[in-house]
Amino acid sequence: MNFQLKSLSLTEAAAFKTPALVILVAEGFKPGRDALSNLIGKAITGGDFKPEAGKLLGCYGAAGAAASRLTLAGIGDGSPARVRKAVTAALSALKSGAVKSLTLCFAQDTAPPGVAAAVAAADDAAYVYTATKSANTGGKHTEISSITVAAPQGDSVRAAFEQAVGIAGGVRLAREWANRPGNHATPTLLGEAARALAKLPRIDCEVFGPKQIAKLGMGALCAVAQGSEQEPRFIVLQYQGAAKGDAPVALVGKGITFDSGGISLKPGAEMDEMKFDMSGAASVLGVFQALADLRPALNVVGLIPASENLPSGRAIKPGDVVTSMSGQTIEILNTDAEGRLVLCDALTYAQRFKPRAVIDVATLTGACVIALGSVRSGLFTTDDTLAADLLTAGERALDPCWRMPLDDEYAEGLRSNFADVANVAGRPAGSVTAAKFLQRFAKAYPWAHLDIAGTAWKSGAAKGATGRPVGLLLHYLLAQAAPSAKPSAPAKTKSTKPAKKARQQS
Repeated sequence: MNFQLKSLSLTEAAAFKTPALVILVAEGFKPGRDALSNLIGKAITGGDFKPEAGKLLGCYGAAGAAASRLTLAGIGDGSPARVRKAVTAALSALKSGAVKSLTLCFAQDTAPPGVAAAVAAADDAAYVYTATKSANTGGKHTEISSITVAAPQGDSVRAAFEQAVGIAGGVRLAREWANRPGNHATPTLLGEAARALAKLPRIDCEVFGPKQIAKLGMGALCAVAQGSEQEPRFIVLQYQGAAKGDAPVALVGKGITFDSGGISLKPGAEMDEMKFDMSGAASVLGVFQALADLRPALNVVGLIPASENLPSGRAIKPGDVVTSMSGQTIEILNTDAEGRLVLCDALTYAQRFKPRAVIDVATLTGACVIALGSVRSGLFTTDDTLAADLLTAGERALDPCWRMPLDDEYAEGLRSNFADVANVAGRPAGSVTAAKFLQRFAKAYPWAHLDIAGTAWKSGAAKGATGRPVGLLLHYLLAQAAPSAKPSAPAKTKSTKPAKKARQQS
């Protein structure tokens, strides 16, 4: 997607040459003397249009407008959430036509968060997955590839616009990789995607194969991978935006590229959706692409343990005991609780970076879907400062999370007679007990766990990855960047197109 920012009044917008023009109208609009203002005023007075969020009025060949397609879209009070709703509705309507480029123009002055919300919503609504479609059966489509965002005070919102474009590129990359089928997003291919990111500014990458993973002592990751013919990978990404000695923030993304449940086999219905079980890993890839574009003044490490979880004669069995990188032994009572096994070794590995904070991101438990649905991701941490920062970042990104408990009593169900810890407890508070398991391996640093099982993808007719929580993570990281250090200017606004390349999960 190509974005550009223009400073346009309604008079200038009317003369602007664009195939489709969407005018974003807030409550309290006061018409001027220009043709577009007059049209909007008459539509409101006549009752044909209300500037409520998501309300649309389409016009074709409107007098005084150079654009053949004109859409009025209400944005209510102009808040980011209302702008998002309006832009989503407008682009959904326009996508059914042959529009390849369009202009979103605010009718009144708007705050920077509103402009950022317009960019995010536009890129989200315009996204089309094509990686595994042929030209004959669906690859031919009309895709919106260029969007101009216009506002009367364009220059004053440029910083917010450029940041939003960078974040949108990261979200799009995360969606692209999470959407790919398991045979097109194997651990090996994830490693190649990470290596491609190392071509971007300030990013380094190292990808470990099975022998190196075993040498590191990652017995839990090796145990999950042993049932598949696909070799595991352990991916280490580093972004250096600050001095080498500055402690980094570490992001750990669960990379189960397909999760059958292993010997504890999942039901067949909707098992195809288990390709999304590497959404945490995809979000880390997306964050690093955006970091290279935005170049904040901080250091970030990305860790991705990547594996398939399949049943075979070599697969781990319920009752097996494995030794993690930390030295702690784990009794595997359920092989479908594999996500926490690959994550625990990554959390141990994170210690070597002496991080200022570690955030793991995972489609970890169906229990979190029951608890929070698809609106908010589950946030688990005992660090109040880290919790507050992540909650604030989520609200700013319109990618919210909700803090869940971590009382010590929840760990009682993880006791084992045959190992240091069991990998599952009972059904009650399943998302909490999963987090308590991870907490055992994250005691050396401030740590937070984001359970995105309910937010990483949509089912049904709209089936597909959402790219969450890339926005949340980037808003958190940008807020953590050294305020006294002036980062390099972001790269020129460019395409956000990625480089070629059963909600029961754990």
